[in-house]
Amino acid sequence: MSAVELSASVAGAAYIVAALLFIMSLAGLSRHESSRAGVTYGMVGMAIALVATIWVTFQGAWGQPQAVVGLVLLLVAMLVGAVIGLWRARSVEMTGMPELIALLHSFVGLAAVLVGWNGHLHSPGLTGALADIHHAEVFIGIFIGGVTFTGSIVAFLKLSGRISSKPLMLPGKNVLNLGAIVVFIALTVWYVVTPSLVLLIVVTALSLALGWHLVASIGGGDMPVVVSMLNSYSGWAAAAAGFLLNNDLLIVTGALVGSSGAYLSYIMCKAMNRSFISVIAGGFGIAAPAKDDVDHGEHREVDAESVADMLANASTVVITPGYGMAVAQAQYPVAELTQKLRDRGVDVRFGIHPVAGRLPGHMNVLLAEAKVPYDIVLEMDEINDDLASTAVVLVIGANDTVNPAAAEDPSSPIAGMPVLRVWEAENVIVFKRSMASGYAGVQNPLFFRENAQMLFGDAKERVDDILRAL
Repeated sequence: MSAVELSASVAGAAYIVAALLFIMSLAGLSRHESSRAGVTYGMVGMAIALVATIWVTFQGAWGQPQAVVGLVLLLVAMLVGAVIGLWRARSVEMTGMPELIALLHSFVGLAAVLVGWNGHLHSPGLTGALADIHHAEVFIGIFIGGVTFTGSIVAFLKLSGRISSKPLMLPGKNVLNLGAIVVFIALTVWYVVTPSLVLLIVVTALSLALGWHLVASIGGGDMPVVVSMLNSYSGWAAAAAGFLLNNDLLIVTGALVGSSGAYLSYIMCKAMNRSFISVIAGGFGIAAPAKDDVDHGEHREVDAESVADMLANASTVVITPGYGMAVAQAQYPVAELTQKLRDRGVDVRFGIHPVAGRLPGHMNVLLAEAKVPYDIVLEMDEINDDLASTAVVLVIGANDTVNPAAAEDPSSPIAGMPVLRVWEAENVIVFKRSMASGYAGVQNPLFFRENAQMLFGDAKERVDDILRAL
């Protein structure tokens, strides 16, 4: 066996180990208790993959000036990326994670586009059917990458508040999306038969425009599903790049990310009563206008001392957090309040909606960060039937996920979306800064129910007030 063959065999074995570690990482991340181990598996697997790729890339060329320059450039790029990544990871707040993840997805898409262009400009010299397959890989990879790139950029801009979260409503938007797909298929056949730089430019522009339109057409209330779907797109973009680069590990990793992201999107679509196909097509997020002019009656306000008294005399308490808790960084005083109430013999539990916050698992991470016991953090389906027998429900920064209009108003933009039925409890305390509608732009009739009272102000400050009163 030659040195080159031996190097390829070692790299192949390393890729298998890395792929197994990535699978173990996904398995570990599926549960709170094993999430840290899952992250560690992923980091070790990526380190092995990087070392193996560098080794097999420069094997047989060590000492040559061109190889030395290439290796130096590669290491510099890795160093710059690592420094930026560590800086962002240390500085980003949990409230900024959704838009950061969307932005990172855009880099994967852009990389796939660049790899596709490289595959066209530096043809491997294949002939016959192999050349046709290569051309199809180039074209499809650029298309998936372009859609992922601009779609992720729009998601980042919406989630970070740089552009409006309202859906873009162009006339015949579904026809535009379908037409873009049909044109892409026709261009792919044309490019396979007659490769052309002009066709490559056209498909790049088409994919960028389609990615922008797909996500721009989606309303802010559905953005958590969009983030997970873009995660899936980025995986398929990576897999497409793996075919072009003849890198088995990139193909496997991309397939893992793509399939897991698609499955997560499917789960979230079921949780939101959305059509999975419409998510992929960017066809959801537009519904009837919100009835902001409807007279729901008068809301009632309450102070922290009254809430403290109510909690002290309650037998059961359920806390339903939302994005507002993350913004106020109220998870720590909420955890302290939970412990104080449990010390008094109060049965305290948390009800987590599948899309609470703007990222799947957002609330779970925040509560785990504040050392809230895992066993009292329950999913919506586990706790919804118990809300009717609950003395007090604290709605901290949640809005759309506790909106009774989803269950009672067929004309509501969120009609049919499963929600936490907090209004069935004996008393509901809603922590909000104002009476403004939630991220979906829909008014919440819960605020005007007879058993609901509003505690206005910063959630962290109000919980601290309740703690002092206790």
